[in-house]
Amino acid sequence: MALVVDIARRTFLVGSLAVSGGVVFGIYKYKSPMNNPLEDDLGEGEAALTPYVRLDAAGVTLITPRTDLGQGAYSIQAAMIAEELDIGLDQVRVDPGPPDAIYYNTALAREAAPFRATDDSFAAETVRSTLDAVMKFVGMQITGGSTTVPDGFVKLRIAGAVARETLKAAAAKKARVPVRELKTARGAVELPDGTTIGYGELAEEATKIRPVTNVKLRDPSQWRLLGKPMRRHDIVAKSTGTQDYGIDQQIDGMLYAAIRINPHQGAGVKSHDASAAEKMRGVLKVLPVTGGFGVIADNTWRAIKAAEAIEVEWGEAAYPAEMDGHWAMLAASFNKDHLDKLARDDGDVEKALDAAETVHEAEYRAPYLAHAPMEPINATVLVGEDGVDVWTATQIPRFVEQNVARIAGVDVKKVRVHVLMAGGSFGHRLEDEVVKQAAELAVQMKGTPIKLTYSREEDMIHDFPRQIAMGRMRGAVKDGHVDAYDLGIAMPSVISSQMGRQGFSVPGPDSVITSGAWDQPYSIPNYRMSGYRAPELAPVSSWRSVGASTNGFFHDCFLDELIHEAGADPLEERLRLMWHEPSRKTLEAVGEMSGWGSPMEAGRGRGVAFCLSFGTPVAEVVEVTDTGHGIRIDKVYVAAEVGRVVDPVNFENLVQGGVIWALGHAMNCEITYSGGRAQQTNFHQHEGMRLYQCPEIIVRGLENGEHVRGIGEPPVPPAAPALANAIFAATGKRIREMPFNKHISFV
Repeated sequence: MALVVDIARRTFLVGSLAVSGGVVFGIYKYKSPMNNPLEDDLGEGEAALTPYVRLDAAGVTLITPRTDLGQGAYSIQAAMIAEELDIGLDQVRVDPGPPDAIYYNTALAREAAPFRATDDSFAAETVRSTLDAVMKFVGMQITGGSTTVPDGFVKLRIAGAVARETLKAAAAKKARVPVRELKTARGAVELPDGTTIGYGELAEEATKIRPVTNVKLRDPSQWRLLGKPMRRHDIVAKSTGTQDYGIDQQIDGMLYAAIRINPHQGAGVKSHDASAAEKMRGVLKVLPVTGGFGVIADNTWRAIKAAEAIEVEWGEAAYPAEMDGHWAMLAASFNKDHLDKLARDDGDVEKALDAAETVHEAEYRAPYLAHAPMEPINATVLVGEDGVDVWTATQIPRFVEQNVARIAGVDVKKVRVHVLMAGGSFGHRLEDEVVKQAAELAVQMKGTPIKLTYSREEDMIHDFPRQIAMGRMRGAVKDGHVDAYDLGIAMPSVISSQMGRQGFSVPGPDSVITSGAWDQPYSIPNYRMSGYRAPELAPVSSWRSVGASTNGFFHDCFLDELIHEAGADPLEERLRLMWHEPSRKTLEAVGEMSGWGSPMEAGRGRGVAFCLSFGTPVAEVVEVTDTGHGIRIDKVYVAAEVGRVVDPVNFENLVQGGVIWALGHAMNCEITYSGGRAQQTNFHQHEGMRLYQCPEIIVRGLENGEHVRGIGEPPVPPAAPALANAIFAATGKRIREMPFNKHISFV
């Protein structure tokens, strides 16, 4: 029954999106200019060979429709196209392209299917194929879920191969030689006599022929780029401080805006007095926006200071004003009335617990967390006579199109979204509140470009944070092994909160509530996972690794507790319970890398953790020292199974960044509410790991799995439990609540 309901929820979601404006497009539709969005904006002498390749006399531009959030998305997408197109990364320009249904995310279908990632059964693959068709129909262009590489790994290489063969056909026609006698290299077609024709010279000819779609992808043994270290397309700009982000956008005649929005999220305004703000230097107007006010000024600083000067009596939020109320609502959700889904029920848990000599019990907690990307959130909007232009870094450009069209009262075809490089996101840019507010202001300032920039304080107070969550566990051991494990997880629904802001009501269970826990490939005889949906609290959103970010901590730490109760070795018992071979190999690899089992000095500890999230098994070992003045994290070992390591350097960087991100938040960070508003307003109250605290992080990528997987999010869930388990090994202190600095000091 749960399966049927789960499918229904997802079907409803994508079906609703289709009704709201989805358009049917294929991957390659060359016969009609409307099929390829690039053809709508071609200049003289330009050709759009596929939706991913634009060609002109100056050379090749690769369209990279997944947003670059700092993870190297532009470079890795370009490399997958360039590999088959026979060009170097130094020979191409990169363009995120226009939002369009043709850029739907194929890999999201695999993630959305209500089956374990390890389930390759006929039924699972059939449902995934069906969902993929729906995603294609809807045209869901989203950057998220660590899907950029899985989505593009075949699709973009096909695009490159189609472009290559089409250019060869164009060269054959132009030079009057058989196409079978032509080769390609370094952005040119080589003729039998050794002369070459640059791709740019073939642009005009290429527009006259039908693209060649019957192509064969090259064997990995022939790859020039993929699988090898690559220099990222943006590395020079980022290394020299010349990279432009959304906040650097400048438009002639542009004015600047700041907002003052109710800190009690979702509530309105009782009364206000903007007279002081309106008299401040540089201030042009104070205008209403949903939930508060926007100030238009001649620079951002003056707009921010004027916004702070507006006197407002705010309405009260619907969620509890103090944290005790939030935790109390979670605690009260562990009952059948709030059961969202019984995600797993192996064996007979109740019978095993009744028969056990000792039932081990625990409660774990994980707090709200801010996204807090380094680049302040911003958007620039111009409402003109012929439509609306939006410049912003967004992961959901098609949602942006639709929301701006609604606000501006124009057809969605008249909204032009220019996707820009993001200075971080961690899930923040899956929301588009800043764009909506900028659009509301721009509508009131028609003809004038308006750049809205959040102050750090406004951003953190109004962020839609990671979900608060609580885990309650019972377990038992038998004959030196883990025999029973009963985990209940309570949290508000991330999907309901997030999609609700896009205007969608999502029925059915929310898989986020048990993700990173229910589908772990362990064969515990009596094994139950229950998800409880807490009532809506503070509005929440996707935060790097989403549900697995809390559930990985809950699941693995309590498993570690049971293993210690059994008197077993933490790594050996995990290996004994593991049935999924690629996951087993990650545990074996991290054990070998860390020298697991080798002796450690007094005061030192080693903790292991494993989590399979987004289809990617990741195992981590953390080593710590109890210095007497606090815990020092010495080393972290990470093994990750991704099927194919596309760029070893970027892979290592993403894993290391994920580990640092996860450890810093586990150590220090939380968002708390008092008086109905977030208490933390800047980085000094939401402190990441310091440079001197950063351990050595040793990474190994494994390629044993059949599927290509993403690596942006999966290193996050195992880091916190590995650290907690290491602290226990070093001190005997079991920490069951993040942030850990509530219970122990770090040096």
